Amino acid sequence: MDLQPAATSPQAPTDLKGFYKLSRLTRIGFGAGDLAQNLIYQTVATYLLFFYTNVFGISPGAAAFMFLVVRVIDVLWDPFVGAFVDKRNPRLGKYRAYLIIGGIPLSGLAILSFWNGFSGQLWYAYVTYVTLSLCYTLVNVPYGALNASLTRDTDEITKLTSTRMFMANLGGLAVQFGVPATIQHFAPNHDWSQPAAAPVWFAVMSVYAVVGFGLLIYCFTQTRERVVMDSAKVDAVKYSDLFTEFVRNRPLRVLAFFFITAFAMMAVGNSASAYYMQYNIGNAQALPVFNALSSIPAFIFMPLVPAIKRAIGKKRMFYVFLTIAIVGMAMLYVTSTVPALKSQLWLVYLAQFVKSTGVIVATGYMWALVPEVISFGEWKTGKRISGVVNALTGIFFKAGFALGGVIPGVVLSLTHFDAHSAQQSVAAQQGILWLVVVIPAILLGVAMYIISNYELEDDTIDRINREIEARHSAG
Repeated sequence: MDLQPAATSPQAPTDLKGFYKLSRLTRIGFGAGDLAQNLIYQTVATYLLFFYTNVFGISPGAAAFMFLVVRVIDVLWDPFVGAFVDKRNPRLGKYRAYLIIGGIPLSGLAILSFWNGFSGQLWYAYVTYVTLSLCYTLVNVPYGALNASLTRDTDEITKLTSTRMFMANLGGLAVQFGVPATIQHFAPNHDWSQPAAAPVWFAVMSVYAVVGFGLLIYCFTQTRERVVMDSAKVDAVKYSDLFTEFVRNRPLRVLAFFFITAFAMMAVGNSASAYYMQYNIGNAQALPVFNALSSIPAFIFMPLVPAIKRAIGKKRMFYVFLTIAIVGMAMLYVTSTVPALKSQLWLVYLAQFVKSTGVIVATGYMWALVPEVISFGEWKTGKRISGVVNALTGIFFKAGFALGGVIPGVVLSLTHFDAHSAQQSVAAQQGILWLVVVIPAILLGVAMYIISNYELEDDTIDRINREIEARHSAG
């Protein structure tokens, strides 16, 4: 890939206006948006399959097919939303306005998705889940574009991403620990896996959705778009820009495929964790702690990301932490298959902590690369189509989520998982273990190969951004 400009450009000044410094309050405010979306959508992504099969009363096969249908609809919807938000300038803000516009129906539909009023009715699951997913896109795509509109400064983007992922994992901790712990505590006989627990599921989701919407409002109040497309070029944005940008922007293609593998890995493992602790380890009450360990490493390592990146570079940082994640999964596999070790719950926790350390840093920092590929596209074409680019990355991370919904349902169906049986067959237990460890480890290996092809080093993207701002100043 040729990263050199077509013609010699003047030396870019060092005080260009696009390189804004962000206050701590702005970083926290922006991070609140991801905290909100984790409270709402991570709850859906992690527990909806379990709720459908064990509480609502849908077969794993039917649920898997529904998850696939929803993602196919997303593929058509996401680019439309991306082009739509790039072409408009709402009074409340080009991108942040949609935190409110989309946040209201998103919160309501998340609550309705966990309502058991139409128990076992597949049509109700389709209606609520499809519309929920459409509303999530209406929030998530503009939120992602908001990231790239705050500043061009790569150091500031790194700090912003570190803060964002710290807060996202606060949401993850609330979801991974808080949801099962609360439902198990209030459910009849402390059994969250039976239809009798449905009112508790509904109540917990209601609280999470309302708090999430409040955080979206806070994000709206603390952020402001300052690096956006020239208004004279807005009318030139088209639905087809998604496809042309994908073809001509190689760093975007690399990042897109990294997204699909990373999110597939996370979604598969997260969807299966409830089954794993209940049927493989035989200790459903330990699920809150097990899940909490998938978020706790963020509070240790995400604040260190800027320093780690400066010390070893971002690509080596990916290699190191993806390797740590694979090592943790290997530990989890050995611990789960050796009877003498499986009874030692602390070993299960240790393996989960190691795995999560690698996953959190690698998948957290990938969001800092999105503004880079947006700037690269702007450098090549003159159009800063943040909404379109985030729609494209959205398609791929939702494709990963689709795999996270489809693969577990298919594996559980093929291994004859029985939601009404307290003891699963050896085949079903092995299938669950593959979902928690083996398939995610394979996907991590693929992700490591993909990210090795990413070519926008920090000095390159800084030069590109300064040249863009120099063009604006000269124009």
